[in-house]
Amino acid sequence: MDFLRPTTWAEALAAKADQPEAVPIQGGTDVMVEINFDVRRPPALLDLNQVAELREWSLDDGVYRVGAGVPYVRIIEELGGALPGLAQAARTVGSPQIRNRGSVGGNLGAASPAGDSHPPLLAGDAVIEVESRDGGVRMIPAAEFYLGVKRSALRPDELIRAFHLKPAAGPQYFSKVGTRNAMVIAVCSFAIALHPDERRVGTGIGSAAPTPRRALEAERFLAAELDWAAPLDPALLKRFGDLCARAAAPIDDVRGTADYRLHAIGVMARRTLTWAWNDYLGRRAA
Repeated sequence: MDFLRPTTWAEALAAKADQPEAVPIQGGTDVMVEINFDVRRPPALLDLNQVAELREWSLDDGVYRVGAGVPYVRIIEELGGALPGLAQAARTVGSPQIRNRGSVGGNLGAASPAGDSHPPLLAGDAVIEVESRDGGVRMIPAAEFYLGVKRSALRPDELIRAFHLKPAAGPQYFSKVGTRNAMVIAVCSFAIALHPDERRVGTGIGSAAPTPRRALEAERFLAAELDWAAPLDPALLKRFGDLCARAAAPIDDVRGTADYRLHAIGVMARRTLTWAWNDYLGRRAA
């Protein structure tokens, strides 16, 4: 197995173009597990740890651009106020050691349906910035990035450079079901983001379908029925939870049954909307 170690972004793109089969690695929280258990044996690893450009973030024209290598701990500490949904999800990732190494870029690269950062990226309308040496930059909406189980819209010669996410315009929440509070892969997860200025609600479902996905019918239902000046109607809340569960397509596996996941998605959808709505009404009254 070759080990490639570029020190600049240009070198990284060149290495990926010359060896498209090379697997990018930074924190290694997904790739190294697969290698250790002999699930995957790539011909080359592309170590991106020395590429400083990937560890930077900025606020440009009202949108956060966060490098693919910015670790979860920095998202929590430096961006938690602006990107609360993503920061909440980041707090549930593994142990402190993993949060110091792992990154959203790694989650995106692995494209596992269980990745914790996917639901808040979907709920917040994130856009993924990818690049290749010969094809230039592409901007891919998160809703179009996931194609199948551990498959993404990345082309063989492309690398993830950053993701773009607007600061929260309203309350955001993330919820995750697991067998314990830490060091656990999600049985299922859910994220919600209120966009009061647009009178709509964004959603994200994780670990309950072949890909992370939005509950689009549920979003359309709230856009049509939600009164942004009133408390939540119990019937509306129940219908929202039912539509979110309907958007999922889970399977039975060692972590949980499909029926349990459907039930849990509905519960998390109702809870997160309630939390977010109470926050929103509290801010209006303040």
